[in-house]
Order: sequence, then structure tokens, then C-alpha cells
Amino acid sequence: MALPVREQLTYWGLAAVLFLLILWVLGDMLLPFVIAGAIAYMLDPVADRLERLGLGRTLSTVIITVGAVTVFVLVALLIVPALVRQATGLVTTAPQIVEQVQAFLVTQFPDLMDADSQLRQTLAGLVETVRERGGQLLQAVLTSVSGLVNVVLLVVLVPVITFYLLMDWDRMVALLDDLLPRDHAPTVRRIAAEIDATLASFIRGQGTVCLILGTFYATALMLAGLQFGLVVGLVAGLISFIPYVGTILGGATALGLALFQFWGEWHMVGIVAAIFVTGQVVEGNFLTPKLVGSSVGLHPVWLIFALSAFGGLFGFVGLLVAVPVAAMLGVLTRFFVGQYRQSLLYRGLDGLRRPAGSSDGSDGPGA
Repeated sequence: MALPVREQLTYWGLAAVLFLLILWVLGDMLLPFVIAGAIAYMLDPVADRLERLGLGRTLSTVIITVGAVTVFVLVALLIVPALVRQATGLVTTAPQIVEQVQAFLVTQFPDLMDADSQLRQTLAGLVETVRERGGQLLQAVLTSVSGLVNVVLLVVLVPVITFYLLMDWDRMVALLDDLLPRDHAPTVRRIAAEIDATLASFIRGQGTVCLILGTFYATALMLAGLQFGLVVGLVAGLISFIPYVGTILGGATALGLALFQFWGEWHMVGIVAAIFVTGQVVEGNFLTPKLVGSSVGLHPVWLIFALSAFGGLFGFVGLLVAVPVAAMLGVLTRFFVGQYRQSLLYRGLDGLRRPAGSSDGSDGPGA
């Protein structure tokens, strides 16, 4: 005999609270395991495909791990130093850019930019803030990153954990399936399959889209001769998983830098603008439909809320788990809405005399 619904909700509620408590207490200690789990999840289809080609699971895992580590080392040696240099240069140049904007406004709008105007005082304060805080901000970011993602974590811990998770992934899934409550196992499997489909479409598909866009933006802006093009392009690509945000922020930043660098050379400014227009067209018409699909089930507002809430509560680890948790909650919400529509609470007593899903005609034709 199954447990009453109230007791089941109590147990599952306690499990959810325990999960959030562990996430809050352990915090950054979970970071290598969360990163390794995400990487193993993304690479599991590759390992499965290699197995279907006749390779064993261990050999497949070794090949994938060696390839991933090689790519990471090449990226760390070739891209990271240039990225740090450009980020440092951007912070150093930011006060000059603001001063140039102020000088331009003074020239073009002298009445608006008189010595006592609020706009001029605001820009002057912005210049001082950028000059004083820019270096501190960059130093804080670099310090936090070096402390958060140290050499041991990147070079040793994450690859080792990823290797073992990837090698035992199918066995772990089978073990979890065996632990499911027997009365609810079919329903849980169906919900888990929907969650996996959502995560696969979003994380694997959208991750590939972000990587392609970041590479395209960074390469195109650098070829166009834009200073700090590598930083702007990579950031624009990485945050493009939030629709239009990456393009708007990256495009606005790139255009501002282009105006500062190429003032008077309007064809160069047009090239920079065309790069982001091209990226948006390619993403909307080719990349997203092919790699992500037409319906992922993660509304942009819901995604932004999840990132803000989990990032604020649990820090960097919260940002990493925000998307999977948002996907799970989205699937669960759709499931419970479906259950609600089948219940007497929604259908009323009159629903007892009609099969679930039938219409009483009040919805009108074609409902």
C-alpha cells in the first residue's frame, strides 16, 4: 500500500530542503563536482556513440578525457593571456572613453553641458569612479577567479572527477532508477525524460550556439581591427543564451568602442554593426533551430529569475545549478498543471460524469 499523498509530499519537501541546505552550507566546496558533473553530462552522448562504434566505456572515456584536456590546455595557452591583456587594457582605457564622450557632448551641446549642468557633473563623477574603481574591480575579479578556480581544481581535480563520472554515468543512472519508488517509477521516468530532453536541448544545444557565436564575434571583431574585440566578442557569445541580451550588450559595447576608435571612418563602424547583425541572423535562422530546437521550455524571464535568485543565494555554484534547477521546476510545473486539469478541483463534480479531456461544449467550436 502506497504512502498517503500528504506523507509523500512531506518526504519530498524535506529532500528538497536538504538539497538547498547542502548547496548553501557547502557552497564553493561543491564547485569542482558541479563542473565535473556538467561536463560529464555533456560528454555522455559522445561516449555512448563511441561505445556503439565498438569501443569499451573505459577506452571511450580515456579518449574523450585526453581530447578535452588537450583542448583546454591549448585554450589556456593561446587565448587566456590575450583575454587578460585586453580586459586590463579595456579597464585602463574606460576613463579615456568617458572623457571623450564628455568632450563630444560639450562640443555638440554646449547649453546642455554647461559647468553647472547635472549631466556634466554625472559624467565627471563617472570618470572618477571608473578611474578609481576600474583597476580595483579587475583586480578583485582576477583574484576571485584565481582563488575560486585554482590550478589544482582546473588541472587535476575536475578532469579526475569528470573521468570517473563519465565512466560510471550509465551505471549511476541505472542505480538511481533502481531506487525509485515502485508505485511512481513510470511517472518519475517520464518526468526525468522530459527534464533530460530540456537540458539536452538547452545546455548542449545552447552551449554549442554560445561557443560558435563567441568564436565568430571575437574572430570577426579582431579581424576588423577593433580594440578589445576578443573580450567583447567572447562575452557577447557566452551570454547569448539569454535571448537578445548578448547581442544588445555586446553590440552596444562594440559600437561604442568602434565610435571611439574609428571616429570619422564610418565604414568601419558599419562593419562592426554588420558583424552583430550577421551573428543574430545566423543564430535565429540556422544555429538555434538546428541545435536547440523550436521549443526548449525555458522562458527567458524564468531563466533570468533563476540565475538571479540562485546566484544571489548560493554564489557562483548557484549560477551553475540555476539552469538545471529551472528546467526541472519548469517540467514539474507543467506536470502538476496537467494533474490539476485532471483533478476534481479543476473539473468539479460535473467532471465525474465525463471522461478526462472531454469538452462540455462551453469552450466553443475548435477548442
